[in-house]
Amino acid sequence: MKKLSFLLTLLLSAVLTVSAQNVEFEAKNFASQKDAFKAASKELKEGNKIFEEGPNRYEAAIPHLLVAYRLNPNNADLNFKLGVAYLQSSFKAKALPYLQSAYQLNPRVDPLIQYQLGRGFHLNAKWDEALEAYRASLSVAGGGGGDKENGVSVAEVRKHIDECQTGKELMKKPVRVFIDNLGPEVNTAFAEYSPVITADEGQIYFTSRRDNTVGGKMDPGLGDYFEDIYSANHNENGTWTAAKNAGKPLNSENHDATVGISPDGQKLLVYLDQSGNGGDLYECKLEGNQWSMPENLGKRINTRDHEASASYAPDGNSLFFVSNKEEASLGGHDIYQIGITVKGKKQTAQNLGPVINTRYDEDAVFIHPDGKTMYFSSNGHNTMGGYDIFKSVYDKGKWSEPENLGWPINTPDDDVFFVISASGKHGYYSSARADGFGSRDIYRITLLGAEKPPVLSTEDNLLASRAAPVKEANVQAAVAVSTAQVTILKGVITDADTKAPLEADIEVVDNGRNEVIAAFKSNSSTGRYLVTLPSGVNYGIVVRKDGYLFHSENFDIPASSAFQEITKNVALNKLAVGRKIILRNIFFDFDKATLRPESQAELERVFQLMSVEVPKLKIELSGHTDDRGNAAYNVDLSQRRAKAVVDYLTKKGITADRLEFKGFGLTQPIVPNTSAANRQLNRRTEFKVLSFE
Repeated sequence: MKKLSFLLTLLLSAVLTVSAQNVEFEAKNFASQKDAFKAASKELKEGNKIFEEGPNRYEAAIPHLLVAYRLNPNNADLNFKLGVAYLQSSFKAKALPYLQSAYQLNPRVDPLIQYQLGRGFHLNAKWDEALEAYRASLSVAGGGGGDKENGVSVAEVRKHIDECQTGKELMKKPVRVFIDNLGPEVNTAFAEYSPVITADEGQIYFTSRRDNTVGGKMDPGLGDYFEDIYSANHNENGTWTAAKNAGKPLNSENHDATVGISPDGQKLLVYLDQSGNGGDLYECKLEGNQWSMPENLGKRINTRDHEASASYAPDGNSLFFVSNKEEASLGGHDIYQIGITVKGKKQTAQNLGPVINTRYDEDAVFIHPDGKTMYFSSNGHNTMGGYDIFKSVYDKGKWSEPENLGWPINTPDDDVFFVISASGKHGYYSSARADGFGSRDIYRITLLGAEKPPVLSTEDNLLASRAAPVKEANVQAAVAVSTAQVTILKGVITDADTKAPLEADIEVVDNGRNEVIAAFKSNSSTGRYLVTLPSGVNYGIVVRKDGYLFHSENFDIPASSAFQEITKNVALNKLAVGRKIILRNIFFDFDKATLRPESQAELERVFQLMSVEVPKLKIELSGHTDDRGNAAYNVDLSQRRAKAVVDYLTKKGITADRLEFKGFGLTQPIVPNTSAANRQLNRRTEFKVLSFE
């Protein structure tokens, strides 16, 4: 049936060729339209001139060629050039009708007409027609051999044939998604692309070629404005604030483009071409409300070759980046990983190897806040055309085979720069679609539950190695289905007395390993912080600032916990007599005064405070229980627990005259004992400052 269908298509084309006459652009053919012919000829000449400058200029030729087309839509050469030009534009799918007309008007209009028709069918997801056209073009590509002829090789055509086969299979099982344009607050008639988001989706940065760039320059090669970085905030009602140019120093008079962002939005990775070697990666830090000057990431990452994109491992200890450096590449651009905060000998970048990297190009790497799931674009692997977006999970010391995210997230065109929220519910990327505002726009992809019918549109500071892979769960309502096993902890750090926001040091500790696994600061102007915590770890969170008593929190997150977002504001107390600290990361065996190993990090913090930071500090350790059980027994148990902490500190060298201990049992609750959660808060160890001078 497919063969018959194609033969009928060829027969129809032959009939049309007879009935549709090729009309040359000559004055005699437009004798009654002299003025229109003169104007159209001028535009055609200009369009041809731009077209001859090469593929990078094809899109700029389209407006001129269209003027000529309106006068003469029956010229094979003009239709062919318009089709080829659209194939190099942001609107590649528009190429097909022009290429079909060119073929109908003159099947020999160009040696590569069958190949270009294949591209047109391919980009419109007309898989069978594309396959037939590609196969027909094999006799021309490379002269039937392996070398390129007329700019196309046999290998290139065969790759497109494989892509069409993949596309057919993926379209049989479409993923269930909404793909929604972010709207006029973010998108314009100009190109918007390369979005990066904070883990909670509260803020987005992206690249655009608008007419209000800092430098106001035009790219002579493309006819577009230079790239600048823009940002917008997410409102509680689900809308976005009007995007604004990020200004200097993020933007300069040259190209400035977004690459990656830390989960808390305090560090931004950007791409700049300031060294004349094809572009390097830079880092900017948010200092209060002002971004720092871009700082080159150095020779361990940047080379004389092209470094295209990067993503922080969310614990901040390593960086994933893309480079086409020849000495380590498996093909074109590959994905690498390098430690960036490791003490001692500096690490060298490691190629992620052949499971991830192919002999083609990999790009736009993004590491999810769970620390184990990687998204990236590739025009290798099983792509349906151009770059497709893939997912791989790191488990048991290796990366899994990349998984194509499927149709319609991926299309026959290039799909790149995909990022996803910490919840795993929403992805963001750039695409040229029918509902766009002009060129490429930024879209949000919402994954829907498997129990719902498909709805197809026409898209921090981690703690990496402890996370379980993202898991997918079905839901009944038409809401996002993918929920990552990650907790977002965020809030504001303030002075307890003045309520003023504070810049404070924050440490995240794996209590089970007694190991600091992330360290960062709250924002100096707002006091805000955000950290992502993969499930399956008992975390200690410690907030410190000179002149203040430290504050600790405990989050024991079971491995089975799904995504959750917790707001925890912290008010730091200045060092003063009578001030108290709750030691939330001191743990005892049930109904005993035996310190558990998970208490080690918190105990060491108290020792550090008394031995180094405030060497004359005297404190009273106190134990507290909830209201369950015998009151006298609770007093005794709480006193023994307080003494266990004192004993630990004296063994470490703190003299006994600086330590007192008491047990208060159930007599000093900090919240009513009305729930299990409240009772847990009341079961605590704390200390009170007696003196410090």
